[in-house]
Amino acid sequence: MQPLNFSAVLVLFLCCLFQLSSAWTMNNFLMTGPKAYLTYASSVRVGAQSGIQECKRQFALEKWNCPENTLSLSPHNGMRSATRETSFVHAISAAGVMYTLTKNCTAGDFDNCGCDDSKIGQPGGVGWIWGGCSDNVAFGEKISKQFVDALEDGHDSRAAVNLHNNKAGRLAIKATMRKACKCHGVSGSCTIQTCWMQMADFREVGNYLKMKYKHAKELEMDKKAARAGNSADNRDAVTHTFLSVATRELVYLESSPNYCVKNQTLGLHGTEGRECFKEDKNMSEWEKNSCRRLCNECGLKVVKKRTEVFTSCNCKFHWCCTVKCEKCKRVVAKYFCAHKSGRKKNQKGRNSAHQQ
Repeated sequence: MQPLNFSAVLVLFLCCLFQLSSAWTMNNFLMTGPKAYLTYASSVRVGAQSGIQECKRQFALEKWNCPENTLSLSPHNGMRSATRETSFVHAISAAGVMYTLTKNCTAGDFDNCGCDDSKIGQPGGVGWIWGGCSDNVAFGEKISKQFVDALEDGHDSRAAVNLHNNKAGRLAIKATMRKACKCHGVSGSCTIQTCWMQMADFREVGNYLKMKYKHAKELEMDKKAARAGNSADNRDAVTHTFLSVATRELVYLESSPNYCVKNQTLGLHGTEGRECFKEDKNMSEWEKNSCRRLCNECGLKVVKKRTEVFTSCNCKFHWCCTVKCEKCKRVVAKYFCAHKSGRKKNQKGRNSAHQQ
């Protein structure tokens, strides 16, 4: 029997891992692989899932809403594109993996790492010194890179773009970190503080990367060199192009398709049938404009449907110690995108006239 190629098994495992679907499977690699990967695999999985959940939240009311069937990060995916949207997918996934690994490390879940104590005891500024338990982002960054970047085994322009966006996602974790401090002194006088660095809530990381997505830069490359694959010409073109790109910015190569229209080849569902929201005093401006964005801008109309919903009501506390509630039904109005009346009929009429 041929000896097992570790690198090949690792890439195969990661390709399966980053399908990012709702059903996660553990292959034989997790049962037979090195202890290090057995230790970190669960955190990588959870981190990737949290990244995609944040992607869905950020794009819930946009034409492209982070559908799972378009989220494969595998380099062997037949529809491997490098659009503005995939730049966000790569960044938020890498960030999610790094975030979870860092949290687990800092919490002491791994035997070989813990808080970042590299600055403890050093003066930080006027009235404070480094102390406490800083999040060990160096560890999270290192392990995340080993797992996520292993998916890119080529040297072409798309691989370079994906690796760049992976790094931008990891840098987003560092960019959103903040200093936390604790006062010390007689009767809480706070004569001196000890401070440490901690990661922001992952929602803040998502917001940060969403802004990077909005200002993502389309790379202008020599098309002839780009088509050359892993050749020297292509590698030179890639290197030259990235000289002018900031490491924290997201980049892409291709224009986005029309997300209004259903496209089975690309796995796009279009916006017909999507729910949107009408104006409400508790809604944000982004939510208030969702019907215009999803329906009107895509040539669709907004239809109102009344739907029955059940909620808990008339809850009572019973000694001791339970709460029992009734189920109450109420009718609410929901709004959806639909074809404008007569559109399909007009299309049929045009087709009949063309046949004649």
